[in-house]
Amino acid sequence: MRGYFGIGIEGVSKPMNLGSLLRTAHAFDASFVFTIGGFVSRRQIENADTSAAMANLPLHEYDDLAAFQLPRGCRLVGIELLPESVEMPSFRHPAQAAYVLGAERASLSAPLLERCDFVVRIPTRFCVNVAIAGALVMYDRMLSLGRFPERPVRSGGPVAPVAGHVHGGPRWRTKHRRGTAAP
Repeated sequence: MRGYFGIGIEGVSKPMNLGSLLRTAHAFDASFVFTIGGFVSRRQIENADTSAAMANLPLHEYDDLAAFQLPRGCRLVGIELLPESVEMPSFRHPAQAAYVLGAERASLSAPLLERCDFVVRIPTRFCVNVAIAGALVMYDRMLSLGRFPERPVRSGGPVAPVAGHVHGGPRWRTKHRRGTAAP
């Protein structure tokens, strides 16, 4: 899987949910985790973070939306249960993405929704726990961007393994003749 992703929560209020999200982000090889407008102490987070994610994964804490920044080229994807949101199974994940979830018992703020490049919904009848929602988003990203064999028509595992990546020849920026060194 190429690219990178981060995941975060706007207005986090429950440290155990942030700890669970950090642990899951670490398991799915996220590049970073962030919070917007919510402060939780490191000690409280570590109670749910049994993989020591905070030692291996940057946690960016932004005081408010005005301070929130993403890397250049990173697309912001809001996860929100709105009728107009794209259903996640139909969504093509950007190679460089940051996913943002609303706090427990809250939705994403209107100003944050305006900053989102995409708004996606998990196709459930009602909201699920924020850490569970984050896990579902990361799992869907891995399935859609990862290199996995096609699912078989019948029940069971894959029939044939996925073909390995084939590297092409070198691409030169300047023209040169075969057998001579590039300048």
